[in-house]
Amino acid sequence: MAEESFDCAIVGAGIVGLAHALAAARAGLRTVVLEREVRAIGASIRNFGFVTVTGQEAGDCWRRARRARDIWAEVAPQAGIAIHQRGLAFAARRPEAAAVLEEFTRGPMGEGCRMLSGAEAAALGGLRGDLAGAMLSPHELRVESRDAIPRLTAWLAEARGVAFRPLTGVQAVEPGQVRFAGGSIRAGRIIVCPGTDLRTLFPEIYARRQVTLCKLHMLRVAAPGFVLPGAVMSDLGLMRYLGYAASPSLPRLAARLRAEQGEELMHGIHLIAVQGADGSLVVGDSHHYSPSPDPFQPAEVDALILRELSAVLDLPRPEVVERWVGVYPSGPETAFFESPMPGVMLVSVTSGTGASTAFGLAEDVLAAWESMA
Repeated sequence: MAEESFDCAIVGAGIVGLAHALAAARAGLRTVVLEREVRAIGASIRNFGFVTVTGQEAGDCWRRARRARDIWAEVAPQAGIAIHQRGLAFAARRPEAAAVLEEFTRGPMGEGCRMLSGAEAAALGGLRGDLAGAMLSPHELRVESRDAIPRLTAWLAEARGVAFRPLTGVQAVEPGQVRFAGGSIRAGRIIVCPGTDLRTLFPEIYARRQVTLCKLHMLRVAAPGFVLPGAVMSDLGLMRYLGYAASPSLPRLAARLRAEQGEELMHGIHLIAVQGADGSLVVGDSHHYSPSPDPFQPAEVDALILRELSAVLDLPRPEVVERWVGVYPSGPETAFFESPMPGVMLVSVTSGTGASTAFGLAEDVLAAWESMA
């Protein structure tokens, strides 16, 4: 096989790799993406497709999410990607949760968000009438990941000239060269975005940064007969999204959740429900951590997720039509990038926010590279 040469070689065709391919192409770099599978089959197509801004951790994560949302909105119509929903309805089942959300709306990251009473929330459609209230955010958008990622890939190839090399499992990276079975590619810049593969390339960095893997349960529920006002979340999400961590009311909510939903907390459950063009809902999720997550999906965890769904939506008997698990890298940072050798950058989103932040992260990586030059 003849050795090819590019300005930039990217390892991994998930959303993080694709975001870097877009940033590199916009910078005028001849870019190739190498992917060990025929196409992306990991977390990038198994998630909600929910580009979450509100509630992201203050600082880089929130800034990147806002930028990524803008890029999704710009690129989606060009790539033929439908935006199925806009905005977020954060339902509060308890007065303590409503207090946290009220405090958030008064802070700098709550700009544009507003509180509704329980009756006002129910009038939007789909939400139960016994809620303590809800927060509406205009900042989010939602795509169907299993459709959006292939369309984004095709658009990058056709409109931006990015080359793709599927079924190319990279075995080694060194300055200026990517090696794989049967050949190699030369590139002045190499960006490694290996997703859940923490062992093939630079395992010592993942170990030092204490990165493991997180497995989550996902469900598709048959169309409920109503249209949601946006993506929907609930009280449990306030415990997981770090943007709410500074709320003075959060300790009171946490104490009540530990008393009333300890089992859900043990399984890392919080509710996200998004709606597709066919009316069906993608619902999740849970969080279980292991260096090697098992592939099984215990029914009792799914039941807890569905119970939370019925506590928020006017949907007492949701019909599950599809189930799957997703896996993503998880660590103490929301994301990191690091140069292990000249001309090489390792990039990883370690918080399950790839769809929400990758486009913004990619711009940060290229800017950091320019400042190092």
